[in-house]
Amino acid sequence: MRRFLILMTVVLVGAGIGAALAGARTPRAKLMLRQTSKGKILVNGRGFTLYAFTRDHRNHDACQAMPGCLSVWPADKTSRKAIAGPGVKASLIGTITLKNGVKQVTYAGHPLYAYIADTGPGQTFYVNIFQFNGFWPAVNASGREVK
Repeated sequence: MRRFLILMTVVLVGAGIGAALAGARTPRAKLMLRQTSKGKILVNGRGFTLYAFTRDHRNHDACQAMPGCLSVWPADKTSRKAIAGPGVKASLIGTITLKNGVKQVTYAGHPLYAYIADTGPGQTFYVNIFQFNGFWPAVNASGREVK
């Protein structure tokens, strides 16, 4: 069990370093809708589920203040305002600037995140799980949380 915990820590730290390096050249994000077992939800340009965090406030990322949170739940980053795919309301898309200067995509005021455990497009296994003292719902086209 102890070896497993050490291995998981190494994986999470490595993922955080990889995410930080990838953030150096952040492209313009794209938000799309995808039909899933939870209904139509927002996904990123690669089709991966995007999540909100119930500890966040409108246009404020609370995850960045929690050690390890952005390593597990990386912010959906962009170089400028994200592109709205079919069915996504461009008027609900925004950005906020994190403490490290990275721009994070928001939708209806919800800062958006990916999850490092998602391994393929459209997965909903982790929708509304409890981590970092809050829940992680998906978001639909109207900007409502999907549990």
